[in-house]
Amino acid sequence: MNSTNFRMPARRFATVAAATALAAGPTALGGASAAHATGEQGRASAVVLRTGLDVSLLGRTANVPLAVALNEVEAPRSARKTALTATLDGVDGGRPFSVLAAETADAKATVTDGTAEATTELAHAKVHVPGLPLLSLIEIEGVTSKATCEAGKTPTASSNLLGAVTVLGRKVTVTAGGPTDVKVPGVGEVRLDLSTNATTSRTAAATALQLRVSVDPLKLGVAAVEGTLTLAKATCEAPPAPAASAAPPAEAKPQGEVKPQGGPAKEAGLAETGGGSLTPYLAGGALALLVAGGAAAATARRRG
Repeated sequence: MNSTNFRMPARRFATVAAATALAAGPTALGGASAAHATGEQGRASAVVLRTGLDVSLLGRTANVPLAVALNEVEAPRSARKTALTATLDGVDGGRPFSVLAAETADAKATVTDGTAEATTELAHAKVHVPGLPLLSLIEIEGVTSKATCEAGKTPTASSNLLGAVTVLGRKVTVTAGGPTDVKVPGVGEVRLDLSTNATTSRTAAATALQLRVSVDPLKLGVAAVEGTLTLAKATCEAPPAPAASAAPPAEAKPQGEVKPQGGPAKEAGLAETGGGSLTPYLAGGALALLVAGGAAAATARRRG
């Protein structure tokens, strides 16, 4: 079997080894992994009207869910809607049924750097339900709500009732101290909650009016309506607070000081070049070269 072995001369091998050690030293210390941060956005939503009602028709032989949302918007992508009416099909003999009509119905949700905010405004509005085509379930002059969530700060929620409120044809006084019950014989009853606001460390929700409805005109069962109705709601969730920046890593330092041998620093040439962070590697490489050269010289003498 034939084989070929390549051998490197001793002096050349020592030189290459020393150069490799010098090149590898700074590289081993200089390696570092990059840190990547992922940002999160806040959230906001607003709605002028939302219903969760069940409508029973023809003596409760047919049930139709009355689920309507007017001017419902959500962010991170900022949005705004200002439609003034909400209608529903299929509950009034096939004709469109007007659930809400208003002069102002504005819902807005925005998310910017560090802040999420939602606002709603409803003015001069009338809400109707099936079975009461001529009598408004509720009439309001104006309500507003606002929720603001800012990173690192306590969220806020607020709502306001502006002007009079009329329920089933009766003017009522709504207070924040508790629910207001309105009962009309032969028509039904409505329970109102004013200004339901809630906050946590990062979220806020403001609802101007929350209604619990039970309407069955004259108990005829022609159109009985039960469920909930929400007017002017705003919610938000704050973006996470920015994390504190990490301290930069400490610069690696040699464990021991390398001193020149055989004379003062100036004679060794270190005064002109300076004792930088590579000095230990340079000194070690030079020492390796000296040792390798001495070994090669000794080998040459023996061969001679």
